[in-house]
Amino acid sequence: MKSTSADQLVGDLLQRWQRRDKALKRATGTHLPVITLCMEPGSGGLCLAQTIAQHFEFDIYNRDIVHRIAQSVKACDALIDGVEKGRFSGVSDFISSLVRDQYLHPDVYLEHLMKVVAAIAHHGRAVIVGRGANFILPPEHRFSIRVVAPLEQRVDNVAKFFKVSQEAAKKRIMVRESRRRAFVRQAFNTNITEPYHYDLILNTGRMSRETAVAAAVAAVTEWDKSR
Repeated sequence: MKSTSADQLVGDLLQRWQRRDKALKRATGTHLPVITLCMEPGSGGLCLAQTIAQHFEFDIYNRDIVHRIAQSVKACDALIDGVEKGRFSGVSDFISSLVRDQYLHPDVYLEHLMKVVAAIAHHGRAVIVGRGANFILPPEHRFSIRVVAPLEQRVDNVAKFFKVSQEAAKKRIMVRESRRRAFVRQAFNTNITEPYHYDLILNTGRMSRETAVAAAVAAVTEWDKSR
């Protein structure tokens, strides 16, 4: 069932990209903007990602979509086959250098994950949420955002959203946070919390959602102009 769902996802993506490329009359080798966004659990990052994507009229790819495609060998191969070779080679070379320079030993899943993220990025106009996308893509091809908030506020947010106790909410956050850090450490040999990995860090404990979105939109717009 998962494989069928992943296959359908890929088919829909390829059709959408084909229609958009035709409408934009896009030249081979051009790089359209890509935003990567990772977040602390309970910080409201997904809502920000959705609002930012709506503002720029970008597609949004959450971790579940990317994960499901990367899990399916057939779906991943179909996605890569649907990408023009000239467009994929640049990021493919970067992935090779990433593996070499960071002394990574990717398993099959990580290899597929890298290729899926690269394929999405090369079609551009995308917000990719999670799955270490900012560690996979070359810095010049993506704008990387991290969303954080004080633990107390995140616990309140999770408790209200899932209608659970403060204790249960905190446990949920700690488990997810631990898993995310472990995934990035194991997959990319680095620390997800290091600020130098990101172009912009938004603290939703110190600003409203509207202010955070405005800051992200302004920063991405300026970055895109300077490329």
